[in-house]
Amino acid sequence: MDEGAIAQLLERLGQLLRSEQAAQARRHGLQPVQAEILRYLARANRFSTGTVAVAEYLGLTRGTVSVSLHRLAERGLLARSAAAGDSRRVGWRLTAEGARLCAAIETPPVLAAALGALGPGEATDLEDRLRRLLRAMQRAHGGRAFGICRQCRHFRPADGGGGLCGLTGEALAAGEGGQLCRHWSEPAARRAG
Repeated sequence: MDEGAIAQLLERLGQLLRSEQAAQARRHGLQPVQAEILRYLARANRFSTGTVAVAEYLGLTRGTVSVSLHRLAERGLLARSAAAGDSRRVGWRLTAEGARLCAAIETPPVLAAALGALGPGEATDLEDRLRRLLRAMQRAHGGRAFGICRQCRHFRPADGGGGLCGLTGEALAAGEGGQLCRHWSEPAARRAG
């Protein structure tokens, strides 16, 4: 294994992806950071939509994120909502227009084409390996991991496709299990392996 070569490949892939995403954002009249915020909020659960959560996920300052959130709201792409469990705290959600725009910029066509060119099973294998690499780097970094709710050690499945958050005690609707959560915690079995 050549760690330097892997680092260079990941760096270059990241640069190409960011470049494509920035071009997509500009074509839709957005700054790249605004597009990142829309993409994050489209995937975040209701516990993870506050300014601090957005800033933590994107690795940006709260000030930068706050200004961007307000500009997106002024454009009618976001709306404020009471944060889960605390009506004094503000969360953000995509409006219908924000969701339409986010869908248009979700995956750059060049990435979709490159993934489509992989053989059967290769894309799934790549996704699994990248997810494991991401988790290992998040553990080493020591910051919030952010992860998919239903893959969290606190998630408890419920009848009807919903669930229960074992950390907050909140009931989760069927679609929430597939969303990002800032309180995500790696299952013990995965940490040991």
